Amino acid sequence: MNPHSHAEKEKAPHGHGKGNTLRLVAWETTRNCNLSCVHCRAAATNGPYQGELDTDQGFKLLGEIAEVAKPIIILTGGEPLLRDDIFDLAKHGDSLGLRMVMAPNGTLITPQVAEKMAASGIRRISASIDGATKAFHDKFRGVEGAFDAAIRGIEYVKSAGIEFQINTTITKSNLDQIPKILELAERLGAVAHHIFLLVPTGRGKYIVDQAIDAKEYEDTLNWFYDQREKTPLQLKATCAPHYYRILRQRAKAEGKTISFQTHGLDAVTRGCLAGTGFCFISHTGVVQPCGYTDVKCGDVTQTTFGEVWNHSPVFLKLRDFKQLEGKCGACEYRAVCGGCRARAFEASGNYMAEEPLCAFQPEKASPSL
Repeated sequence: MNPHSHAEKEKAPHGHGKGNTLRLVAWETTRNCNLSCVHCRAAATNGPYQGELDTDQGFKLLGEIAEVAKPIIILTGGEPLLRDDIFDLAKHGDSLGLRMVMAPNGTLITPQVAEKMAASGIRRISASIDGATKAFHDKFRGVEGAFDAAIRGIEYVKSAGIEFQINTTITKSNLDQIPKILELAERLGAVAHHIFLLVPTGRGKYIVDQAIDAKEYEDTLNWFYDQREKTPLQLKATCAPHYYRILRQRAKAEGKTISFQTHGLDAVTRGCLAGTGFCFISHTGVVQPCGYTDVKCGDVTQTTFGEVWNHSPVFLKLRDFKQLEGKCGACEYRAVCGGCRARAFEASGNYMAEEPLCAFQPEKASPSL
């Protein structure tokens, strides 16, 4: 049996132009931010930023998204809590049947803010912890006291009855701290730990030397797989699509069948969702495959969101895995991994090019690829 066609037939939940259900939308509600994180894709800082969608435009956008599907809406930034109408937007989205979540940095959460989150329908927040010590985290986030403030914010959110997850961006400088950060997430009572592999965009371009290499990438994702049965937390690798290839390789070696019952959501999703199940909307309304892929797919101030999602040539191309190039195009795991389109774009200027940070050699690819 051709392993290439088998992988695609069996494991392609968003495959080839059908089943491209909109699952997640990250809306950069503002680019204004009170921190100055060294890896920030937007190089966000204290604004103001011109041309941000206003309240009425935000309501309209949420309504247009709800007409397409009922995805999870991530209210992100910048720092979303710097937007005066953020709870009005959350409440409106919730009333439309959208699952509203928020990605604050945690430093601005007070008991009152946490209660407003709960009242407006925020179901979950993500809090970023990038170091096992306050000294490292504060340096990474660019503001002294950021670690303690984030931990306080998490405690306030817990008291308000809102679940939270911990997000961690992995670089060479904190790679050895990841096990300790996972332990911290468990102690805090997080429901999930999501790891992000650095994509060198925005300020991240200035720490590209801190990006882990292909072997470290592979080793980290194998370690992450090993934690699945050791932690009660839901684990997810983001901007790390190779994990879904590794999961299948490891499960096969262990004689396990991949199913929702055995592997949860990991069994029914794929690595890179850019343009297939996920998209990003900037503070000014520009739609992109993801926040790290600076490719304009449309503008919700000029046309409807549904028009962009259903007809953008960029999205249609991303949904056709046969158009992937290099060893990604030849790989038997292309339908479950897909390679990081943002990393490919940053390395080559071509969002369909092969993932530059992959140690795997596909069966059908020649060694020269």
